[in-house]
Amino acid sequence: MPGSVPRIVMKFGGTSVGDLERIKAVAERVKKQKDAGCDVLVVVSAMAGETNKLVGYCNALSDLHDAREYDSIVATGEQVTSGLLAIALQKLGVSARSWAGWQVPIRTDSAHGKASLDTIDGARLLGSMAEGVVPVVAGFQGVGPDERITTLGRGGSDTSAVALAAAIKADRCDIYTDVDGIYTTDPRIVTKARKLEKITYEEMLELASVGAKVLQTRSVGLAMRQGVRVQVLSSFVDGPALVEGDLPGSLVVDEDEIVEKKLVTGIAYSRDEAKLSVRRIPDRPGIAAAIFGPLSEANVNVDMIVQSTGADGTTNMTFTTSKTDLPRAISTLEAVREAVQYEELVTDADVVKISVVGSGMRSHAGVASTMFRTLSERSINIQVISTSEIKVSVLVAAEYAELAVRALHTAYGLDNV
Repeated sequence: MPGSVPRIVMKFGGTSVGDLERIKAVAERVKKQKDAGCDVLVVVSAMAGETNKLVGYCNALSDLHDAREYDSIVATGEQVTSGLLAIALQKLGVSARSWAGWQVPIRTDSAHGKASLDTIDGARLLGSMAEGVVPVVAGFQGVGPDERITTLGRGGSDTSAVALAAAIKADRCDIYTDVDGIYTTDPRIVTKARKLEKITYEEMLELASVGAKVLQTRSVGLAMRQGVRVQVLSSFVDGPALVEGDLPGSLVVDEDEIVEKKLVTGIAYSRDEAKLSVRRIPDRPGIAAAIFGPLSEANVNVDMIVQSTGADGTTNMTFTTSKTDLPRAISTLEAVREAVQYEELVTDADVVKISVVGSGMRSHAGVASTMFRTLSERSINIQVISTSEIKVSVLVAAEYAELAVRALHTAYGLDNV
């Protein structure tokens, strides 16, 4: 605890501030937390749909627009929300003021549109809070080395909130969204999915990276590095101020805070996958570099990789990328066809990645075999496999996505969590 007064960061996503009525409801929630004796800092996203509208304006004027001007335009969505929420708080008798990223300042690098955080000086924010004023900070944005406005990429407000929580040494960062926590899997697919009381940073990072959309991957990684306790909860369910005792959402915490480590904590899926197979390549040293080097230079992110060598001196290279990167990947591979000397490039965008995640995998064998057996019993063919210390992922045909998730949720005993 940084002090006797709890210090809380409250972050509200686009659906939570989607219109003026929702902003009023958020103001009531912030007031309740403030009245409970907490020092509160608020981070907001743009109102639902606003960022898409602003991006559309940029694209309508020019496909090759200046990224610096793009950032100055799309950052206004969060600035509007922060000002409106400050006004709503003031009407309730809560002293508040809005802050743009550059006013804090939140320093980033110069990668406009997908900037990375550098430093945050929390002194002025802490001074404001000490005076009883609630800072309402525009998320998703900062200021680059050239003093131009930068944005952090989609979902960047989560990262802003965690970074600000670290900067002011907050007790907790509460992420308010349209779901009431983190579930064992997507409850829209599995009705028996259960909300998790706690989940480790590593587990949440793996789940976010393989398709779970509750938290942005970068925000989870930052929380893990900085030791920021993060709670995910719904802004659409009213409740008491969250000072102590049982918390209604799901906490993302260090592994030491979780006494019972489950074998599998959750199951995630991603439909944003495309498979590429480069076939019948002469099997010689350096062939992987000849394929993946150009893809890296073209900013194509590659995920699952399988290489199979035939008896005729050729090899096949199969890997996955995002569907959005697929056209660029195809173009890049076609450009190096003569150098690589492959015979055929086959692509398939009708696939889905299914992943099981759990820190208990470190000390238990058989997780992968349970997954393979369960899918085999339902005649689901596995196309690609990848593993990490606490994750097993497989690529299957998209038509089997829901069947696979339901079957695995049952196979690992998550229906009864």
